[in-house]
Amino acid sequence: MATGTEPPSTDPRPRSGVRGAGRAAIAAPHLRTDRWWLAPAATAAGLLAFIVYSTWRAFANADYYAAPYVSPFYSPCLAENCRPMHAGPNTDLFGSWWGISPAIIILIFPLGFRLTCYYYRKAYYRGFWASPPACAVAEPHTKYTGETRFPLILQNIHRYFFYAAILVAGILTYDAVLSFRDEHHAWGHMGLGTLVFLLNITLIWAYTLSCHSCRHIVGGKLKHFSKHPVRYRAWQFVGRLNARHMLLAWASLVSVALADFYVYLVASGVFDDPRFF
Repeated sequence: MATGTEPPSTDPRPRSGVRGAGRAAIAAPHLRTDRWWLAPAATAAGLLAFIVYSTWRAFANADYYAAPYVSPFYSPCLAENCRPMHAGPNTDLFGSWWGISPAIIILIFPLGFRLTCYYYRKAYYRGFWASPPACAVAEPHTKYTGETRFPLILQNIHRYFFYAAILVAGILTYDAVLSFRDEHHAWGHMGLGTLVFLLNITLIWAYTLSCHSCRHIVGGKLKHFSKHPVRYRAWQFVGRLNARHMLLAWASLVSVALADFYVYLVASGVFDDPRFF
């Protein structure tokens, strides 16, 4: 709040944003005494670790299929250079001209969904761009335009990536069903990988359905819930998931990396998939 009695500023930096002439004359960058930087630092470290790992696996173009398991990074596999998968999610939509990893084709959709997700925006805005780095801590930028200009205005396509994420989650559900086969494609198999895939798809669906766009699609435009009892119950369910959106975002991020890493270990011959029956 402006007091109207601010002393002359000795701050050499431009007076804009939180340091504007109409704001309280507080010389300190913040008044917090706790270790506020731990949260954004941990967020940045976690996201950076996933970026490094997923980039390596996406461009590796190897060890992504060990019957009946296919890495979620490579599903569906849409290039001609994909490994043959018995009844698996592979279709040769991209011909021999596609020479790099087929994971690049499909990863843009779940990646676009997460990058434009409301929680992940907060995570990488704070963790990498310090915009702002924490609550009640001024951001270091002298100018703020929010998501009104390129490239951040592209965040508005999140609702469209949601539909793509639904499709990808459906395909990963199919992969989880196929994990009940053995290496000879016979049904009635259950291994450790099956549990990994079931955990992953459960978290993927929970994260996807907890999306703010999903909550709006289900009941955001309703004026009278009493006239739409089914949609109202669905809206309540999505709302409960939405309250845990941050937790589900991290849990599903870890689970999808874990599922890929498990397939990598089995496909590269590190160990055989432990079989329950």
